[in-house]
Amino acid sequence: MTDSIQPFTPKQEKIGSWIINKVGRWQTTVYELTGGRLWNTFLGGPVAILTTVGRKTGAVRKVPLLFLKHGDSVVMTASKGGMSKLPIWYHNVVAASTVDIQVGTEKKTYRMREANLEEETTLWPLLEAMYPDYKDYRARTEGVRTIPVLIFEPV
Repeated sequence: MTDSIQPFTPKQEKIGSWIINKVGRWQTTVYELTGGRLWNTFLGGPVAILTTVGRKTGAVRKVPLLFLKHGDSVVMTASKGGMSKLPIWYHNVVAASTVDIQVGTEKKTYRMREANLEEETTLWPLLEAMYPDYKDYRARTEGVRTIPVLIFEPV
């Protein structure tokens, strides 16, 4: 890890999580109302809406996430901005047999699997080219946790 990129403090994570939740709700609403014409990027990276079912509550959960198209698959990461803990939605996706992903006006059903080491080696450079901040997220979590690379394959 470089000296300039340090893990977030607990206070930074608390504030960051609050911002991610609030902005995420707004972004999801605007994205869905406009069929993905508005608020379809985050700092230059393309955004899709991931829909899961809460593993404990059974409630429908929607979250805007950066994504990379890779053939017929959609690739996402459980980065949570480089925070020390996995995002809650990750646990819902792992528990679900399928999820829905909306890209623009198109909604499809997918099955998720985690990328193996060889796939990660191929995908990380593509993810970082699409969204350069991923490099910082990985540096920030080095020695703290691994950021899973998730491959969603159409059902």
